[in-house]
Amino acid sequence: MSYKTILAVLRGETDSDQVLKAALPLCVQHGSHLVGVHAEPAPVDYAMPLGIPDANYFKTAQKQAQERTDAIAKRFTDGSEAAGVSAEWRDLPLFDRNASFAALSSAFCADLVIVQQASPDTDDNATAGLETLLFDTGRPVLFVPYAIKPVETVRKVLIAWNGRREAARAVFDALPFIINAELTEILVVDPEVAKDSDAPVAGAEIAATLARHGANVMIEAQKSANVPVSAIIENRLSDSGSDLLVMGAYSHMRLREILFGGVTRTVLESMPTLTLMSR
Repeated sequence: MSYKTILAVLRGETDSDQVLKAALPLCVQHGSHLVGVHAEPAPVDYAMPLGIPDANYFKTAQKQAQERTDAIAKRFTDGSEAAGVSAEWRDLPLFDRNASFAALSSAFCADLVIVQQASPDTDDNATAGLETLLFDTGRPVLFVPYAIKPVETVRKVLIAWNGRREAARAVFDALPFIINAELTEILVVDPEVAKDSDAPVAGAEIAATLARHGANVMIEAQKSANVPVSAIIENRLSDSGSDLLVMGAYSHMRLREILFGGVTRTVLESMPTLTLMSR
């Protein structure tokens, strides 16, 4: 099992290198076709004091946008050729100032979407675009941390398992990673324990399923003891040395997470490693 079509969302020059560092080795490993998507916002009309459109401003803005697009396209093409990866470049029109929205139609036909986590310097529209990829495409999204160099090979996988639909979807979307990993750990926080079983049984069934695929699996069950689940996940990532976190996105109401915070929102803001999410 492998990812045969991978979509790399390149929002700008600052994130392109990070996304390609994650995407290209994965394409080499799986023999994937890589689709690169970038969208430049249409220049905003600028008027002079008398309300007359400034043609020179518009022309300059168009030229700068094309130069940015050409620079990102060159990064993509040069990287793909150097890695020997089958690739195609898509320069899309954009009317919303966020490339994640423009990438939706391409994402529908991809096995995996790769995009960089929004950095603190970006506006809220960037985070909204990432959430749109999760909610509206039906495809797994691999988030690359903006401040950490992604690993070329995922050797250890950590699954945040809560027994919900979103977690199940993420696990099976991540099977190519899990099967090829040296070890996959299933982390269960505050498992609902039946009277005749102990805590590890909460992740035993999904562990057995993955083992049938040939994965090397172990289970780690922990009590939160009033510690945020997101903190437990991050601590376990550090302790286990995992290269990839797999989790379902927004298992609870999205509005509730936006208003009061939650695991998905926290991980999107502070992810310490590659993170695959599905919805």
